[in-house]
Amino acid sequence: MAKKTKEKEFVNRKAKFEYEFIESVEAGIKLTGTEIKSIRAGHVNLRDGYCAFDRGELILRSLYIGEYKQGNQFNHEERRPRKLLLKRQELRKWEKKVKEKGFTIVPYRLYLNERGLAKVEVALVQGKKVYDKRETIRQRESKRTMDRIKKQYL
Repeated sequence: MAKKTKEKEFVNRKAKFEYEFIESVEAGIKLTGTEIKSIRAGHVNLRDGYCAFDRGELILRSLYIGEYKQGNQFNHEERRPRKLLLKRQELRKWEKKVKEKGFTIVPYRLYLNERGLAKVEVALVQGKKVYDKRETIRQRESKRTMDRIKKQYL
């Protein structure tokens, strides 16, 4: 009986709190051999990652992929810029939107698909105001109290 492998998924939960999501898209990511092995081992942090356009290409910057332990001299740089693979039409559309005031692109989720390829869900976002963040906290707290009350009476 073969074991079913759990799909590796890394989520930037802080992004949901900091930004208002406008649109999101799945993109491929150009990696080296030691990087994909490190992702499979679970050495990834999306928190500081962001995307920027460079000569018409979308580049993922400051994404942490830890060193692969058996990588020796062929190991990768941990926070190197990585190219995202999107259709040209999608890139042009997002590049126009990013030039507008207040929009940016952040990586929200990194996962391995069923074929074993690394995919990144990037989102076009707009920064939340302080009062919006307070409202999010208030909603979260009220949901927790409602869940506690429901649990008490069920």
